Amino acid sequence: MSRVATEWTSVRSQVAAHQAQLGLSLRVTVAAVLGFALAHLLSVPLPLWTVLTAILLTQATFGSSVEATINYLAGTLGGAVYAGAVAVLVPHANDVSLAGVLAIAVAPLALLGAVYPNFSAATFTGALVLLVPGMGHVGPIEFALNRVLEVTVGGLTALAVSLLLFPARAHSFAIEDAARMLDQVAGCLPELFEGFARPRDTAAILRIENSIGQAVAQTEAIAAEARHERIGFLAAEPDQGPLLRMLLRLRHDLVMIGRAAAEPLPETLQARLGPSLTRVAGTTADQLRRRGAALIGRRKTSAPDATEAAFDDFAEALAAVRREGLTRGLAADAVERFFTLGFGLDQVRQDLRDLDRCVREAARTR
Repeated sequence: MSRVATEWTSVRSQVAAHQAQLGLSLRVTVAAVLGFALAHLLSVPLPLWTVLTAILLTQATFGSSVEATINYLAGTLGGAVYAGAVAVLVPHANDVSLAGVLAIAVAPLALLGAVYPNFSAATFTGALVLLVPGMGHVGPIEFALNRVLEVTVGGLTALAVSLLLFPARAHSFAIEDAARMLDQVAGCLPELFEGFARPRDTAAILRIENSIGQAVAQTEAIAAEARHERIGFLAAEPDQGPLLRMLLRLRHDLVMIGRAAAEPLPETLQARLGPSLTRVAGTTADQLRRRGAALIGRRKTSAPDATEAAFDDFAEALAAVRREGLTRGLAADAVERFFTLGFGLDQVRQDLRDLDRCVREAARTR
């Protein structure tokens, strides 16, 4: 009995680990079957295109399905209208003339798709409108209208299934990615701040900066999909623009601090600033982790008193160093890194305050 229970637990854990993939598989299957049924119900001439469109446009999240459907429908409509007009207005009685008409139709559509990727489907549709009617003995205008109908039914099917069947929201994925990035930054802070006390490998600092940059880029990509979800019945979700801008600023400010930490501080400055820097790194990392968890849970958090106190202590130590003139006689690059450190931490402090506002907004719209 215990063995069965263990195996069942293992199966459940595997299902939970692949929940998103299983959900997408189910949505694609339902979209294909439903598209096929609707094509027959509406007497669509070629159900194949409806089914393929439904499969193609059923994406991992509802936001990406909206974006893909809009782009595909726009490209299909544009390609069908233009290629249909070319087919009617330019004679092509033989294969040679058909090749010339094909060039006339495809060239501008390909250029349009290259300049505006949203219309990438236009070239494919244009070629179909020109070549398929001759094979099926239908007129180009009739085929173009059928093509638009097939794609429209498939696209609407994909949207309906993506919204109603185990919907995966890009908004939630973007919040989770933002929280993961905050946790990643928190893990990197102690290593980054070590550069003020001991020599560090420049390549190690660059790896930290690049990993944070990749995390920001991934979050921005998912947030772009989430913007397509902010339509009438889904508009209650807060705008993620402030959160994304804060993450980008935080990344830039950490790059600034990383450059200041390229070499250790002079010993006189380490003795005065080292303890407060260590405290700033520790409390900031803790706050980032807590705020990431609060974002996912859409809950309010307590005021970051420890972090504010750590920054206050550092500001006092920095002011004392300036008053006592401890930077006099230092090399120019050391003085530059000293002031860069002070400015960078001021910016990080403001980033944390902006993060708190984002967390409160997310909790308010829970």
